[in-house]
Amino acid sequence: MSSSTVTLDGASWLASAGTYPRSTLALWEERPDAPVVLPCGAVFDVVSAPAVFGRRMLDRLWEEGPGSGPVALHRGRVLLFAAPGTAHRLPSLMEWEEWGCQGRTGEIPPLLCHGNGDAVTVPAPTGPEPAATGAGSRWIVAPDTRHPWLPGPEVLLWAAVRVARAAVRISISPPAEQDAKVYDVSRRR
Repeated sequence: MSSSTVTLDGASWLASAGTYPRSTLALWEERPDAPVVLPCGAVFDVVSAPAVFGRRMLDRLWEEGPGSGPVALHRGRVLLFAAPGTAHRLPSLMEWEEWGCQGRTGEIPPLLCHGNGDAVTVPAPTGPEPAATGAGSRWIVAPDTRHPWLPGPEVLLWAAVRVARAAVRISISPPAEQDAKVYDVSRRR
């Protein structure tokens, strides 16, 4: 994974999402520790997942997949920056995969998709050390180029499904009755 500090090119890319990119860059030049709210839909979409599930998705993307685009942590959620249009397409792909069906992935938290018409709080380009941020916001994978690769809906679905499948434990025997005596037979000779 890449650095957790935004480069000048990365800041330019982020600022390009807003209506007034030069104003955003000027703010960051004056206050590099200031988070900003930027619109989604034109430059990037954002898929937001609870911290643990999102971190597992990120690990899966880097260990077995193509990697990720920029990723931030904000108020207990992982924000995966994605290709524009992902927020519109991902929910229907998740429905097709029967994401919400009880028994298959019923314990998996919903992913929030932010696209055209939505806005997200973007962490500051430089902020406190990760250990000092607590529940604030910080970059996990900071943007470092003017044209970062952004995963599309299929890639994020791939990662989410694999994390969900790894999290679902399938038992081959029915649960024991409340008053039943259960014996450990694994040590019998």
